[in-house]
Amino acid sequence: MAIKIGKRTIGLENRPSIISYGSIVGKKEHEGPIGHEFDQFITDSFFGQKSFEKAESQLQKTAVETALKKANLSPENIDKIFAGDLLNQCIGSSFGLREFGIPFIGLYGACSTMALSTALASIFVDCGAAENAIAVTSSHFCSAERQYRFPLNYGSQRTPTAQWTVTGSGALIISKAEHKPYIDKITFGEIEDYDITDVNNMGAAMAPSACSTLKNFFEDTNTTPEDYDVIYTGDLGSVGTLLLYELMEREGYDLKCRHADCGLLIYDNEGQDAHAGGSGCGCSASILASFIMHRFESGDFKNILFMSTGALLSPTSSFQGESIPGVSHLINIKI
Repeated sequence: MAIKIGKRTIGLENRPSIISYGSIVGKKEHEGPIGHEFDQFITDSFFGQKSFEKAESQLQKTAVETALKKANLSPENIDKIFAGDLLNQCIGSSFGLREFGIPFIGLYGACSTMALSTALASIFVDCGAAENAIAVTSSHFCSAERQYRFPLNYGSQRTPTAQWTVTGSGALIISKAEHKPYIDKITFGEIEDYDITDVNNMGAAMAPSACSTLKNFFEDTNTTPEDYDVIYTGDLGSVGTLLLYELMEREGYDLKCRHADCGLLIYDNEGQDAHAGGSGCGCSASILASFIMHRFESGDFKNILFMSTGALLSPTSSFQGESIPGVSHLINIKI
């Protein structure tokens, strides 16, 4: 059963395990430095559908199907599915997963959704409310751009601090079955707001929440960065990563020797002109469900922290002059 550790961290005593995973990305992501790690990739942004939004739903469906096939499971073997995305009312998830017939828990954590969905799925499995559960999320460059910024045919210029929304999806199957790796601890983050209002600078908006969650986890568990193989953040990009280092140094922690950001792993930022790096729910999700899981399988990783970071804005809040709050959720994965 779950136990409380310190003020904000949850320990999972029954070791909910990651027994399978699936990932799919777009053409740009496949052409990046870790493109060979993903299960599948698409070259058509519409993925054979009539709209970018329908294509994103298909990404989620494909990631789940891939994870199920690897585990030799069917939808009937899954008790719950935890999913969300960046689109209004999370239509990427609801329309993509409607055919599976699995009880659906829809989530919105912006780009923090992969850590959020994995954490909640793990708690359900740990307490016996589910034997098998799926955590999945997605994003799509084209659907996100026209919702949060401008239609692609507008041809707007991107600032140096802007990040490129990843076209991709990642899914994990969390199970009570004995398997490695497993989810050991979880820390849900607080909402942090440093009055950032620039929608083209998500890294600056999310870095304070990443700092807060990491600091709380270290204090609750009496650990330091050196205790972990790697500390992954979701998609702070180059701007947010530097800000995170500065904020953590103020708290007495040096992350540089242990930290990697998914937004800086997925693209060749110079060769692919991704500006400040990757972003979107699919960024950390696709990397967790491929690159990171492969390192556990090879024995390179034994104990990591994975933290997805999210900017909690909407077109409505931006039009009303609101700031951009951030939230970050953390999971500790071990073998």
